[in-house]
Amino acid sequence: MDLFRVLNLDEVSHGLAGLSMFPYFDTAHYTVSVMALREQPGALEVARRSPFACWFSSMLYCFGGGILSGLMMAEAPIAPLSNSINVLMASVICLCLCCRYLVFYCPQDMVYSCTALFPVHLVLTGMKEVTRTWKVLGGVAEAHSKYKDGLLVMIAIGWAKGAGGGLISNFEQLVRGVWKPETNELLKMTYPTKITLIGAVLFALQQTQYLAIQKHHLMLLYTVFTVVNKTSMMLTGSSSSPFAPIESVVHRTFFAGPSPSFTSENKTSVVKKGTGESLNRAAVPETSKAPGFSSKTAAHNRGKGSPKKAKVQSESTETESCKKSD
Repeated sequence: MDLFRVLNLDEVSHGLAGLSMFPYFDTAHYTVSVMALREQPGALEVARRSPFACWFSSMLYCFGGGILSGLMMAEAPIAPLSNSINVLMASVICLCLCCRYLVFYCPQDMVYSCTALFPVHLVLTGMKEVTRTWKVLGGVAEAHSKYKDGLLVMIAIGWAKGAGGGLISNFEQLVRGVWKPETNELLKMTYPTKITLIGAVLFALQQTQYLAIQKHHLMLLYTVFTVVNKTSMMLTGSSSSPFAPIESVVHRTFFAGPSPSFTSENKTSVVKKGTGESLNRAAVPETSKAPGFSSKTAAHNRGKGSPKKAKVQSESTETESCKKSD
């Protein structure tokens, strides 16, 4: 693009495309991932009670993207260990183990306290967002090598590789003895999952030549976008996604139907009204509707009361006669 040459960003984009993620950016990714695991409810108790479960959860947080994308591509979940970067993956796993041990078991919690400092955490989070670009692009390129015209497959694999840790969070929770199906990422997607999906769509369109932009230029734009967004959210203390206004407009325009609460209230009022009317009709006998019902009832009541009244009158007459005879 001419704009990149005018702004002298062409060399920057090429430099970013050739940037190696090992060891610094990978270290930041694993550190932030394990810190996110530690902040989960009950994670410290699981770490002390079952170190193996804690280690396995850490692996799912750090390598969830590779595991999920491998399963989707009909490969073994440990397929990354069998490719040309065996040494790199072994080093990453060892680094993740050391980081996991220091974060969870360091005396006085010094390592976690240092990494949790806001400036340090801000830098580590920004570096982690850089690795997101390489993960998404790697997933899209891997799918493109097998499915040349599979646009949806490229998007799915890129999305899984970049946000696999969040997409398999329910399985990771089971490892720690927690079951919260309402936290499914597909039901309520978090910001990392949304931004990864956008990246997967963009890189898939670029790979299939539907998006007229060079790969290294797109990598630069996407990386800057993700890093700036995430750091600005941390600086402002905002947890809401920057796409929330757009999502709200799209939802109201295309997907918002009648309000479920309004519909249920109307149905409830109709049911109550109908039930009340039926109860009122049931409480009143059908014979009450016949003409002369009130007069017959009154006569019947008078008829029932006459023998009692006659008995009382006879008793009073006998008493008076007794008094006279006395």
